[in-house]
Amino acid sequence: MNPQQPSIVFYDIASAPPKRTFAPNPFKARLALNFKAASYTTAWVEYPDVASTREALGVPASRKFPNGSDFHTLPILYDGATEQYVGDSFDMALYLDDKYPDGPRLIPHGTAGVIKAWNDRVDQLFSCSVRLFVHGTPLNPDNADACRQIFVSRGQSFGPPDKGRMMKWDDLTVRGEQRTEMLAELEAALGELVAYYSYEGRGPFLSGQQPTYADLIVGGWLGYAHETLPPGDLAQLQTWHDGRWGDMWRALAKYADC
Repeated sequence: MNPQQPSIVFYDIASAPPKRTFAPNPFKARLALNFKAASYTTAWVEYPDVASTREALGVPASRKFPNGSDFHTLPILYDGATEQYVGDSFDMALYLDDKYPDGPRLIPHGTAGVIKAWNDRVDQLFSCSVRLFVHGTPLNPDNADACRQIFVSRGQSFGPPDKGRMMKWDDLTVRGEQRTEMLAELEAALGELVAYYSYEGRGPFLSGQQPTYADLIVGGWLGYAHETLPPGDLAQLQTWHDGRWGDMWRALAKYADC
């Protein structure tokens, strides 16, 4: 590798032009890379090529479908300095702290288990309302139909809307009164997180002014919201809980640059 080039390659899902991060787990990882001021390049992977790319790189799936089959997704980090691949956003945070200890830590010593539990809970809270976001995914128009079919296939694997029929693209969203109700459910769900942010009270993050990876986990989902929610829904989210989520994203946005 050319010593002038960054050793880290970050594999992210390509959006519609201009290419940018839009999915929650790649967002978590990109926020972490930028927070650590890591030098890296981005390898943009078209959505229909994600599974084959991961398999070609020999990176085991970090997730499973309900039937036990591999769920191949991104992000992936490759570090030429160590010739290691890391295929999970949480593991990337651990890796960056271990191999690149200079600068602020993502995961303070002794907190990895707690932050992993936090990651799982935050994912669960947002995922319950994922149909608010899916139709706003910035799909590349060159392969949008193939992308939609992948979304539908994955949605079908987690359970069809009505037993005995195939899922359709329109099943992956909510409209009208049902959407209003789901937004209210998401607001209530995020209220659980607010309680943890109330202890410091001096800034937008769990520890006050200084973020850790725990905050970047929430930030990954907030970034997803900014890329996918309709403007009216996003404006609502930013005002919930005395504007906490809007304040938090504004504080983290500087780490979102591609």
